[in-house]
Amino acid sequence: MAIQFTRNGRKAMLWAQVEAMRRGDLYVEPEHLLLGLLHGEDTGALRLLDKMNLAGYQVRDCAQATLGPESAGTRVETSQLSPSAKKAVEQARRETEATGDDYVGTEHLMLAILRGISDGIEPRPGLREKLNALGLVYERAAIAIQGVTPELPSLSDEPSPVMTAAPVLRPRPSFLKGRDFLSVSDLANDEIRALFELTREFKMGRTPDAGRGKTLALLFEKPSLRTRVTMTVAMNRLGGNVVYLGPEEVGMGKREAVADMARCLSRWVDAVAIRTFADSIIREFADASSAPVINSLTDREHPCQALADYYTILESRSETAGMKLVFVGDGNNVAHSLMLLAPRMGTHFTLACPKGYEPDPNILSEARELAKLYGTNFDISHDPLVAADDADILYTDTWTSMGQEAEAAKRRADFAGFQVNDELLREAKEDVLVLHCLPAHRGEEITDSVADSPYSGIFDQAENRLHIQQALLAAIL
Repeated sequence: MAIQFTRNGRKAMLWAQVEAMRRGDLYVEPEHLLLGLLHGEDTGALRLLDKMNLAGYQVRDCAQATLGPESAGTRVETSQLSPSAKKAVEQARRETEATGDDYVGTEHLMLAILRGISDGIEPRPGLREKLNALGLVYERAAIAIQGVTPELPSLSDEPSPVMTAAPVLRPRPSFLKGRDFLSVSDLANDEIRALFELTREFKMGRTPDAGRGKTLALLFEKPSLRTRVTMTVAMNRLGGNVVYLGPEEVGMGKREAVADMARCLSRWVDAVAIRTFADSIIREFADASSAPVINSLTDREHPCQALADYYTILESRSETAGMKLVFVGDGNNVAHSLMLLAPRMGTHFTLACPKGYEPDPNILSEARELAKLYGTNFDISHDPLVAADDADILYTDTWTSMGQEAEAAKRRADFAGFQVNDELLREAKEDVLVLHCLPAHRGEEITDSVADSPYSGIFDQAENRLHIQQALLAAIL
């Protein structure tokens, strides 16, 4: 009986074809196969790289360097396996027989590509030298594969999108040691990707003790469910402790000067997560604090939420580049963080809001400049049906944020027609992903039929707040 590919193996082949198609290459070469193998989370190929103390981004950099830069507008409709890629697939079956496994996994395909490259199958010069410099050679991989748990077969033949590995720093706890995180703009692009890679490791079950013997203070002037619980659980999983200070204990700038609180707390704790109103408060606190400060929500931004959102998009869609994200609702703190992050992730961003509910002018200006810099689209529309056309992601949030309760009735009237419902979904792509940062006012900004639909990634977002914040704390402490 013919040896068949695991589901991850089939997905890797699919993504190799996608990599070739979007570059305008008519044939899938070994470099494209390597890129395809870097899609996924807990795959045999990634476990093999881990055994060799290598990260996916290092291999991706080598393959991309030999393929050259992508050219806009060159995408082709289909790509076929080249003769050298076909040889790699045939060799993967032989590698499977050699390891005694019944199915071809991504680890076997990785080994086969390395074998072919070592034997001189290299359509573009330089790949062998680049991989050799990393120590990624067939002989070492053949030894390392013996300690890799083989992938299990799957009865499903349907490929599904998974998270892609992108060029990132080698993620290690403390790589952002002592840094404040007040805005998505505080992180460089490679630091964001490294944080996502660390998040992936934590979600897979890695539990380093980066917080052992350390204490996180939660300084919250606004009520919270997701932020308080996920920050607490994240710090506990890192081996640390949490001190919660609610509105009655805080009163920053009222009960006590902000700078005085910062100077005291930073002598007692190792990091402070703040959830408050004015952005100026958290910045004043951070200026006076010797301990790193994390923005857990201000009226200006909600950066932890935006990171969790993009990690969720990566898990669901594998790519952020070229995606169209449509935010339907108020130009609020969540929208601010998303519109500042979107262009850096290669995402086109559209805000659909009623007139008079546009974002902060300074953030709006910054978002437009970033979109221009990264070659993405940024639009504001007052017609949600037009905005939702061809959307990959539909995102919404409550119409009335904390502190705006007196405006609730007026906002409900003004936002009528800006509901994410079945009608709006029909304007988006067939596989649209629906997101909401919660809490949701069902029947207002979103309907039950959408929130509970197969398109919804809302509770994946909520879960990923835990994983992204665990990674962020580990990186900062």
